[in-house]
Amino acid sequence: MTKSVTERKTFEKIDYSKNQPDQSEYENCAFTSCTFSGVNLSNIRFSECSFTGCNLSMAKLGKTVLRDIKFQGCKLLGLHFDECSQLLFTVAFENCILNLSSFYKVNLKKTRFAGCSLKEVDFTETDLTGAIFDNCDLLKAKFDRTILMKADLRTSYNYSIDPERNRIKKAKLSLPGVIGLLDKYDIEIG
Repeated sequence: MTKSVTERKTFEKIDYSKNQPDQSEYENCAFTSCTFSGVNLSNIRFSECSFTGCNLSMAKLGKTVLRDIKFQGCKLLGLHFDECSQLLFTVAFENCILNLSSFYKVNLKKTRFAGCSLKEVDFTETDLTGAIFDNCDLLKAKFDRTILMKADLRTSYNYSIDPERNRIKKAKLSLPGVIGLLDKYDIEIG
């Protein structure tokens, strides 16, 4: 079965939880205020697309292709980005809620997270080399055997990173943020 290709189309206010999207390939498409909550997006290919104000919470991403995708103001709760196709996986997030999502072993080199809520996100064994976390809340985000070399966390907060279990060489941190490197020692700083 060959997949249809949809190019340069705008989709607005569509509730895909009631009307499953075509098993298709979407190129240069824009999705605005659409609902994908709980929808099975497995094996669908998205290339150079934007999602603005969409709800993709708990969507299934088995072998979904996300290549050069921009998410703006989206609700992305509990997504398993680690189940996506990792070939040419490139994403950017602005003002998104990604709480409880997983990027386990995903290559996120130079990925930009701006103004995002990343509470309890799993970054275990993720490559975040050169990633930018601009004003993000990383409360209880999990960093374990994570590569954070040259990552910029200067304006982000609430992170706890064990320097003995993660590679943080040349990472950029703010002075208050450095306290998050000492959490495992359970000491009081004041």
